[in-house]
Amino acid sequence: MKAALMNQLGEGPRYVEVPDPVVSNENEVLMTVKAAAIKQIDRGRASGKHYSVETGPASPARIIGGDGVGLLADGTRVYAIGISGMVAQQAVVAKDRMVVVPDGLDDATAAALPNGIIGAAMALRFRAGMQPGDVVLINGATGFTGRVAVQIAKQYGAKKVIATGRNPDSLQALLRLGADEVISVDQNEEDFVAQIRAIHKATPLDVIIDYLWGHSAEWLLASLKGKGAFTHPVRFVSVGSVAGETLQLSAENLRSVNLQLSGSGLGSWTRQEVSQLFSEILPDLFQLAVEGKLKVDTVAVDLAQIESIYDAPITNGKRLVITMK
Repeated sequence: MKAALMNQLGEGPRYVEVPDPVVSNENEVLMTVKAAAIKQIDRGRASGKHYSVETGPASPARIIGGDGVGLLADGTRVYAIGISGMVAQQAVVAKDRMVVVPDGLDDATAAALPNGIIGAAMALRFRAGMQPGDVVLINGATGFTGRVAVQIAKQYGAKKVIATGRNPDSLQALLRLGADEVISVDQNEEDFVAQIRAIHKATPLDVIIDYLWGHSAEWLLASLKGKGAFTHPVRFVSVGSVAGETLQLSAENLRSVNLQLSGSGLGSWTRQEVSQLFSEILPDLFQLAVEGKLKVDTVAVDLAQIESIYDAPITNGKRLVITMK
């Protein structure tokens, strides 16, 4: 079969012929892959830079991609998590990590949407414990997952959603997707902090979902800093680190505010939460997408073009999806 194979860490994938995957136990099943999205986690794992990957001098070649949409032997169309790499014509997937894709949802959207749902819904529901009526700020909302988070927060009953980002056109698009207010992070710290403080004073923030980390997260935390009086409780959840892996947080800042600081990602969820993802969250949000209430944009490219498209910039909150014939 044809697949996108990452030969050496740091090099782009090659379009090559590889042996067909083989099911090894009763908990696995073979799937004919129709579409697989290329996400930040896929790039990180393929390059050996993601924390979930162990690397060394003899790191083996690997087929890229961790999930996708395809057909089971009986013709059922499913989204599934791969045991073998998913940017290939066939893959072995886990039986307990799949969801039937509803009619009316195309392969590219069904392949792209779950990562956005995982990066948004898991943080909102389980780490932030979001409740209807909460005021939610999405930091870094102009990316693919941030755009999904804005929409899901509204679907989960947020009273107000504030979205931050850099691209002015993308920020305006977020208003059409449900954001109530947008703020540029492309400004100086003093002005940014002043804007957040004014919002927090008028409509106190309950939840912050952060996809950037780095300086903008520092600014957000600084904007919450108290002055020795009672403060409004804020649940701050780190999901991504596009702007940097570290930040500076003073002990004074941390002690001065009623703050719950947590992360949402591989290793942070319980088995029960992951089970709910497949039994409840993904099916419900897939249906919202069918009804046009959850929208994403994709760039679909055939597997044969993987070498030329892999490093091409995909902008305006779109997601690259590789399709298989």
